[in-house]
Amino acid sequence: MVRITEALVRKKSEHNELLISTLEELSLHQEDITCIEHVQNWCRELKILLLQSNLIARLENLNKLKRLEYLNVAINNIERIENLDGLESLNKLDLTLNFIGELTSVESLRGNYNLRELLLVGNPCVDFPHYRDYVIATLPQLQNLDCVEITPSERLQAQRYLNRHRRIIVQRQADHAIERDEQRIRVAHQQAKLAEECADMEDDEERTRAFWNAKSEHCPEIRNEIARQHKLGKEKHDSKSESSKTPKKRNVNLFAPCGRPYNMNQAKLPFNFQDEPAEYRLELEVYKYLDTSLIDVDVELNYVRVTVKGKIFQIAYGEEIIPNESTVQRSQTTGHLLIVLKKVKPNEMLAIKPKKAAPKKPEEEQKMEQKQNGQQKLTGLVDISNICLPPDLPDLI
Repeated sequence: MVRITEALVRKKSEHNELLISTLEELSLHQEDITCIEHVQNWCRELKILLLQSNLIARLENLNKLKRLEYLNVAINNIERIENLDGLESLNKLDLTLNFIGELTSVESLRGNYNLRELLLVGNPCVDFPHYRDYVIATLPQLQNLDCVEITPSERLQAQRYLNRHRRIIVQRQADHAIERDEQRIRVAHQQAKLAEECADMEDDEERTRAFWNAKSEHCPEIRNEIARQHKLGKEKHDSKSESSKTPKKRNVNLFAPCGRPYNMNQAKLPFNFQDEPAEYRLELEVYKYLDTSLIDVDVELNYVRVTVKGKIFQIAYGEEIIPNESTVQRSQTTGHLLIVLKKVKPNEMLAIKPKKAAPKKPEEEQKMEQKQNGQQKLTGLVDISNICLPPDLPDLI
């Protein structure tokens, strides 16, 4: 399910400043790793390698770790001991709770002269008759087996009957191999039957419940399926928790149905908007230490939109502006944003203009105008000598 990658190894080497070439201890436990790979090429200086609680089915790709002293592969799916003869410095080997049924595979450890401790507790082979005597006699370099110290007298007695014990164990492990083959067929049939039953179930929880309620055997195949179910359950739980923690984003309407832009201030930033005759001036108090790359300004004919860390500030204005002639500046001291928007038709201020004085005319033209004005006045006189007055009125002339 999980492979050993360089990123994973570097993540586990934080105590060594992420350097893996000089790493002496590496812990990759509980990662659902299925096979051992790359470690012997990346971490040649390893002294301790912890791989317990995974899904490893085979011991492999470790021969180049000449300085490795402690190897822990407990709680995995290993069925035989192999490919460890190159570990010259190996001192302790932990194979607790695996599926080792081929006990004679311990003979491959004879070349590991520095091996002092071996743990095989929880494996099928420990139930074989004369198990302990056989292992002690086969590996004379051992000092401790399954956390029990080996005494000199125990070693001498075990070596005396080694051949007889080995014949019995070979027969017993042959029987175990037959049982294991039958188990594989039986488990495959059970899993196929369970899959057919779950296929008719529409609810995921019902299918999960059916799996956990079904009877199962203790074998590598079931351990792999259990790990897969755990992974599915964890993914579902994580997705639910993330969906509950992260609120659903609401769709923001920036425009009215008629097309008029809304005014909004999602970031709740203080601002100052001035309407001047030739331009609009917008001062937006953006956070002082905010990176300018997180600010986006969009200037349009009838509105301006400023996006600050994904939050929108938008303001509309009554007159159209010229986007190409507008300017956007940011203060280096305060961080505030100043946007100057040039209007298309600036308002002209109403003012009373003084009347211009007429240019002076020459004297001859002035005299001619005065003469003409005098004639007009004379022609404008009314002759009242011939007007007849009523007899009863006094003579006024």
